[in-house]
Amino acid sequence: MPQRNRVTRQIVSIVTVLFLALIGWVILLGPNSKKTEDVGISQIAQEVQEGKVELIRVEGNKVIAITKDQRELVAFKEASQGLKDYGITGDKVKLQIDNPDSGALWTTLLSVMLPFALLILILWLMSRQARAGNMQALSFGRSTAKIADPRKRTTFKDVAGLKGAKQELVEIVDFLKSPGKFKALGAEIPRGVLLYGPAGVGKTLLAKAVAGEAEVPFFTLSASEFVEMFVGVGASRVRDLFAKAKRVGPAVIFIDELDAVGRQRGTGLGGSHDEREQTLNQILVEMDGFDTDTNVIILAATNRPDVLDPALLRPGRFDRKVALDIPDRQERKEIIEVHARNKPIAKGVDFNEVAKTTPGLAGADLRNIVNEAAILAARENRKQIEQKDFRNAIEKVMLGPERTSHIMLGKEREIVAYHESGHAIIGHILSELDDVHKVSIVSRGMALGFTLSLPSEDRRLVPKTKFEQQIVQLLGGRAAEQLIFNEVTTGASNDLEQATSIARNMVTIFGMSELGPIKLGEREEMVFLGREMGMHKVHSEKVASEIDEQIHTIINRAWKQALEILKKEMKTLHEMSKLLLDKETLEDDDLRTILGTLKTAPVSN
Repeated sequence: MPQRNRVTRQIVSIVTVLFLALIGWVILLGPNSKKTEDVGISQIAQEVQEGKVELIRVEGNKVIAITKDQRELVAFKEASQGLKDYGITGDKVKLQIDNPDSGALWTTLLSVMLPFALLILILWLMSRQARAGNMQALSFGRSTAKIADPRKRTTFKDVAGLKGAKQELVEIVDFLKSPGKFKALGAEIPRGVLLYGPAGVGKTLLAKAVAGEAEVPFFTLSASEFVEMFVGVGASRVRDLFAKAKRVGPAVIFIDELDAVGRQRGTGLGGSHDEREQTLNQILVEMDGFDTDTNVIILAATNRPDVLDPALLRPGRFDRKVALDIPDRQERKEIIEVHARNKPIAKGVDFNEVAKTTPGLAGADLRNIVNEAAILAARENRKQIEQKDFRNAIEKVMLGPERTSHIMLGKEREIVAYHESGHAIIGHILSELDDVHKVSIVSRGMALGFTLSLPSEDRRLVPKTKFEQQIVQLLGGRAAEQLIFNEVTTGASNDLEQATSIARNMVTIFGMSELGPIKLGEREEMVFLGREMGMHKVHSEKVASEIDEQIHTIINRAWKQALEILKKEMKTLHEMSKLLLDKETLEDDDLRTILGTLKTAPVSN
């Protein structure tokens, strides 16, 4: 945008200069405002005798008479004769004798020099533009890294949770602040630290906190900014970035999304001559070039550490790896409190409840929930954020926005009510499943209705029984449709997709089938895309057929169990569907009233 504005200003300047020159040309060389008449010298003499002339101006042989009515008469006399020979004397009219060479000289000079001056001006402006273009071309090789504003420091106090990761990085801060105590013992601080984990867990925030705690310059850029269409630009930018950091050291360089240039070499479409690989080679060279006195720390973040080139991860480069995981309940509470501390929170808001109802969400998701809660409160013109705002924000983030414009009528609405009731009843009865907190037939996102289940505690390990019960619950909506309407609809398409995925993972990854404790299939990595594209077969066609058979067995068994449970609880199914049709949304009190009398039971094999 600045470059475009500069070009626009130069074009405007050229046009303005040309316009002013044209005006000057017209003023100097164009006709004057008086009416000019070419006459004979005898007519001017007669006009003088009649007293009609106010001024006679002589320019060589040219005689100009200015009449009292502001006419301009022009005539030419013989060079050998004077005005007296024509009867024109000074006692009858005012005479003015001009140097005949002065006006003509300036006119000639202007008519010759002005075009040359304009041409020189245009050429000079064009050369300036060309030089600017060349500088821009040369700037391709300069680093595009941004230096964080030192007045907006981020510290570890701004990073909630992540205690283990912060402890790992405290040593980096100590080295940047006082490297002497490490060198005195012969210790070498890690040159590079790799932060890896799911998206949104706080990798970038933690890197900023390291620089903020150490009070050193913080260079930040995305790895994709290294690579351009021109060969060698990426490597040049790497050299420029490291040179800048060394000049102002101690400093922190943060490279986000390292896998954009750090993927394993030799697998891209361009082979070893790929521009991305040249950039990676230059990063390796620069990190090898650090000596013991270099006080520049490289921090990098990625969601895919498994696709990085092994040369990046060996000792002497990114030799320290810090894992960042999804926060647990206590960490979620701390993160929410950090993001809510500058917002007007109403008394009685329980952040423990908010943390409890947001399992599996990363720090960025929690920040979004707090922001959405503030927006919802502002929408209702309230001055404080209340508990209901957080509840609605959680549902909006997890399930999608409420589609108030989508109104279901008649049988479709009834089908959705029985469908969601089937999910809820099975979710309550089976012991390993999460507690049912809310059931609704109000459309959210692409779903016509939803059943919201939340765990009572965070769990890292999932037993086989829970997988089996999850499949039964997923098939509960379709089972309710079959029992009540004796037909099924497309409403269960996403349920079937999830159920099949769980069953396949049970068989091929977790070894939870009759095929035994064996992993069947390896993940096939498309490194140049940075994505997992599928499963690579490492088994025979016979085993593949057995895998499909086991998946069918798991799904069919769960289908039968869903039908059996709902047949036994048909009365509750009708009551809950009727109440849903009446209220559209059922929460804590309504759910306790309807489901409280049902007995929980494990899934039967």
